[in-house]
Amino acid sequence: MHDSPMPLNSTTSADSSSMKYGEREIQEGQLITFPNPRPGRRYEIRVTLPEFTCKCPFSGYPDFATIHLVYVPDETVVELKALKLYVNGYRDRYISHEESANQILDDFVAACDPLEVTLRADFLPRGNVHTEIEIRHVKDGQRA
Repeated sequence: MHDSPMPLNSTTSADSSSMKYGEREIQEGQLITFPNPRPGRRYEIRVTLPEFTCKCPFSGYPDFATIHLVYVPDETVVELKALKLYVNGYRDRYISHEESANQILDDFVAACDPLEVTLRADFLPRGNVHTEIEIRHVKDGQRA
């Protein structure tokens, strides 16, 4: 049996320069914050991002992970849609597990300067290897 190419329709495009609105939002995505509604009160915000993807910088194979973020805000809180778009920007990046986790944490700290934050990147097994990276940042002057 001969497979014929899939015909173009309203959901596919032959012109790669035309992007879908979601692709544009992801490409333009950056971390946005808003004022903490309860400054001075110590509380945790827990965010789980179960669909993280990036590409192995050596093989090009896709890597899949769940990103767990737990943070105590100071003056600002990260906006969740912006966080989602920012994290989705990794899907076509060739980046190691270790570097992706560290870069996400660095960008998160730069954006909202939390009192403390722990990021855990739990990657799905590939080739019988399961990787978890956990990184913690504590703002100067805060207890660890």
